[in-house]
This record gives sequence, C-alpha cells and structure tokens, in this order.
Amino acid sequence: MSPAAAWAVIVIGYVLPLIHVALSKDISAAKAAADGAACPFSPRMGWLVIVLFLGPIGWLMFMASRRKKRAVSAARAAAEQDASTS
Repeated sequence: MSPAAAWAVIVIGYVLPLIHVALSKDISAAKAAADGAACPFSPRMGWLVIVLFLGPIGWLMFMASRRKKRAVSAARAAAEQDASTS
C-alpha cells in the first residue's frame, strides 16, 4: 500500500467521522455531568469514544441512531398533527 493510500484510509476512515460527530448538531452539547451522575461523559463524548475505537463502524452506528431519532420525532409530529386536526 502506498503512503498516500494509507493516509487516505486514516483521514477518510477515522478523522472525518470524528470531525462529523464532534460538530454534529443532532446530539446535545458536551457539558459536565451533574453531581452524583453515574457516567461522567456527555452523549457527544460517548459517541466520540465509540467512533475513535471502532472507526467507520462506529460512525455508521452514529448515523443509524440519528436516522432512528429523526424517524421517531417525525412520527410524533405526525401523530400530534393528526390529533390536533381531529
């Protein structure tokens, strides 16, 4: 494998997904956990760790969770709209 191909795999497979998760507006802002909380990490930090360790697979997991979240919110909005018109 050439050095350029190796760098392309690293950048495309790891760096770009990390940047995408770090800058995504779909997850809450990274803030410190409340006193007495079980986990000291925010959801954003958790996704960054998952993508860091799993690379492209972790990024695909993040994308799937975003898709599921959007589908649930769209279904709720449609149900509310149906309820308000009836």
